[in-house]
Amino acid sequence: MNLKEAFRFQNKLQSLMEEAQSILGNEDNITRVQNTYLRKKVMKQFEDETTEVVPSTEYSGQITSVAEFLLYLLRERELLTAAVCRAKSRLDLPAGLDGEVSLNARRQDAARLLRRMAGLRSSEVVIPNGGTGYCFNNEGNQVSYRCDVKRVTTINFDRNRIRKMCAELSRKADAVSSALDAALVTTQVDYAAPFDVNDTFAEAFGVFTGEAD
Repeated sequence: MNLKEAFRFQNKLQSLMEEAQSILGNEDNITRVQNTYLRKKVMKQFEDETTEVVPSTEYSGQITSVAEFLLYLLRERELLTAAVCRAKSRLDLPAGLDGEVSLNARRQDAARLLRRMAGLRSSEVVIPNGGTGYCFNNEGNQVSYRCDVKRVTTINFDRNRIRKMCAELSRKADAVSSALDAALVTTQVDYAAPFDVNDTFAEAFGVFTGEAD
């Protein structure tokens, strides 16, 4: 498989582990509850009755196998992670795959900011009754008043330089993105998936227990 497929399978292993942990973390699944109604103690003509609480999962009878499956998934995650690390180490990227992905995200953030700055325009608006003040009336009393406000907004940076910086940064980010995409599909990972990435939990568990159809 290539790196892109390996990352997808890592996510699959993680989701299956979380599902197994959810099953094992539910006490109703890992215990058997039996209730005995002691009717004979209060009513001699009745017999005691024993019932069992119905488990909430179909895996209640295979809990030990589910625990073993969880550890199996963890071992597969360890093997795949090691194989991915070896594959990454072979890449000809200055900051490595993870470093370049992180750096390019920052480049794209900065390019979006510069693009927004370059799109700003000077403006002039009148805000009705936007201003307040105080004055003295004919009786000598201080009173408040309101007035319109003319607001003029102008940019205080060199738009052409900002546009140039944005264009250069965007070109570099696009080039690195293309290189990263190519690396994901051309770099091989020495790992064989034990089941299909599209398998459900039940299907993957069936492969593990040998009960798959």
